[in-house]
Amino acid sequence: MADVKIILPDGSAKEYAAGTTLGEAVKQLSNSLAKKVLAANVNGELTDLREELVDGSEVAFLTFEEDGGKHTLRHTASHILAQAVKRLWPEAKLAIGPAIDKGFYYDIDMEHTLTPEDLGKIEKEMSRIVKENLPITKSVMPRQEAIEFFKAKNEDYKVELIQDLPEDAIISCYSQGDFIDLCAGPHVASTGKVKAFKLQSIAGAYWRGDEKNKMLQRIYGTAFEKKEELDAYLHMLEEAAKRDHRKLGKELGLFVIKEEGPGFPFFLPKGMALRNELENFWREVHHDFDYEEIRTPIILSKHLWETSGHWDHYRENMYTTIIDDEEYAIKPMNCPGGILVYQNEMHSYRDFPLRYAELGLVHRHELSGALHGLFRVRAFTQDDAHVFMLPDQMQTELMKVIELFDRIYSQFGLKYHVELSTKPDNAMGDDAIWEAATEALRNAIEAKGIPYVINPGDGAFYGPKLDYHIEDSLGRTWQCGTIQLDMNLPERFQIEYIGEDGQKHRPIMIHRACFGSMERFIGILTEHYAGAFPTWMAPVQVKILPISEKHVEYAKELAKQMHRDYVRVEVDDRSEKIGYKIRQAQMAKVPYMLVVGDKEVEEGTVNVRKHGGDELGSVPFEEFFNSIKIEIKERN
Repeated sequence: MADVKIILPDGSAKEYAAGTTLGEAVKQLSNSLAKKVLAANVNGELTDLREELVDGSEVAFLTFEEDGGKHTLRHTASHILAQAVKRLWPEAKLAIGPAIDKGFYYDIDMEHTLTPEDLGKIEKEMSRIVKENLPITKSVMPRQEAIEFFKAKNEDYKVELIQDLPEDAIISCYSQGDFIDLCAGPHVASTGKVKAFKLQSIAGAYWRGDEKNKMLQRIYGTAFEKKEELDAYLHMLEEAAKRDHRKLGKELGLFVIKEEGPGFPFFLPKGMALRNELENFWREVHHDFDYEEIRTPIILSKHLWETSGHWDHYRENMYTTIIDDEEYAIKPMNCPGGILVYQNEMHSYRDFPLRYAELGLVHRHELSGALHGLFRVRAFTQDDAHVFMLPDQMQTELMKVIELFDRIYSQFGLKYHVELSTKPDNAMGDDAIWEAATEALRNAIEAKGIPYVINPGDGAFYGPKLDYHIEDSLGRTWQCGTIQLDMNLPERFQIEYIGEDGQKHRPIMIHRACFGSMERFIGILTEHYAGAFPTWMAPVQVKILPISEKHVEYAKELAKQMHRDYVRVEVDDRSEKIGYKIRQAQMAKVPYMLVVGDKEVEEGTVNVRKHGGDELGSVPFEEFFNSIKIEIKERN
């Protein structure tokens, strides 16, 4: 009987003396943890612990509360999908079928062109495979035997994958009934464990992502442990489709993207009203946190980008041009320009900290297939800032940035979680600098009492960072804010200050952006609010609806008064029925609708309706006017 080692979901391990059975080990766990247990990986095989407990040398607990359990379930679902396709179209050739975030897919080469109607047929066959409850077993083959095995099955893509593996690689396969697939695993114990799944879409995908290779058919799906979880996820997707910022952006007149400029958004008047309010809020917050605003050029010379390291690390994403026979680049980042501002004069230690903020327009080359509304564009505005400081100011300044981020996100009711991203493979600078910078970020986030997780190897090439992932009203997360601590660029640019000792020293630098991209953040907020923005942000804050032509003059007089006080107001003076006008204003998601007729004209009142259908009744116009001005000013 082997020793038992249990690896818990948080990565820690519990070891038990020789002779301890797996069942005895599990009993020693806390009840709360034991209830979360899904499966154990015993000598390479995944066993369902809720139905049977077996002895083994190593046990990895996977739970559906943790990504590992979801990944394993969805990986198994992709194999069930592949088996179903092979049953329906035996000539189909299988490529790869990994689990991905929120689901899985399988790439398939077949004569038959799949249609949305085919997804229903495949789902029915998958359900049969689930009902058969086929045990999933692992086998290992010698390299040549595996190649011959898949050649005999006419699975050319599997053969190519095996041939590309290292000579000493272990070739593992998993079988379920008469279906066997090349796979590293792991999987759940049987096909019967995959009970809540849904096929979602069909797409094209080049083999191995290379456009020189054959285009395959990709089937996307998702899977959850329980049907209720699947139903909730599918409902969220339906709601997300209704909130799609591209759809709402067109309906509300916020922005367009033209064929003449793919990836370069045009902001329309209503979109600019929204954007300007966000920028005003941004400037107010930065004023309160003692930042000075700067603006740097969009185009700068090649040698600047060579010094910063962007030319070597980011060249393929940069747009370049020739000016006076010399090469220049449109900036993909704002930081080198911020450093040039710092270098404009020699600084003393008494000047620090220096906080420069910039709404800087940057351009990055994105592949056309990656462009997506405002979420992925080729030109966007970073709400950037660069803080130059003394070493002993580092902790205080980082904590102030964390406070600033919290103020901005809380304004929109956005929850967030934080990741500490550490040194990547292409990092500049020595390990000692990286360790000091990483430790400073860790100390600051811990001092603020904010939970965080480690994201290994995902730092910027010049320094580690704190990445902020915000959660919207549908529970989706978006990576927006980032705080990057940089001890490398000050070194590369040789920036200095005169210290208290009269000698030259090197300052430390923080790069940070809270919105991340103004364009992307507007897209996120559009979906977060489903286009029904708070009054202070709304492109049109008040819509006045005269009941008939004889009430138009009164409506326009009210609008003139509000316009003078910067309330964004429109009058619907069309010859339409009032019910139609109200419905149109509701569809435009205007926060307040003011209906005016004979009574309102006579009494100097307005009949107030709010977006969503609430009728607040008749109130004196001045009362409403004062109320909305306060609401806008205080950003309630």
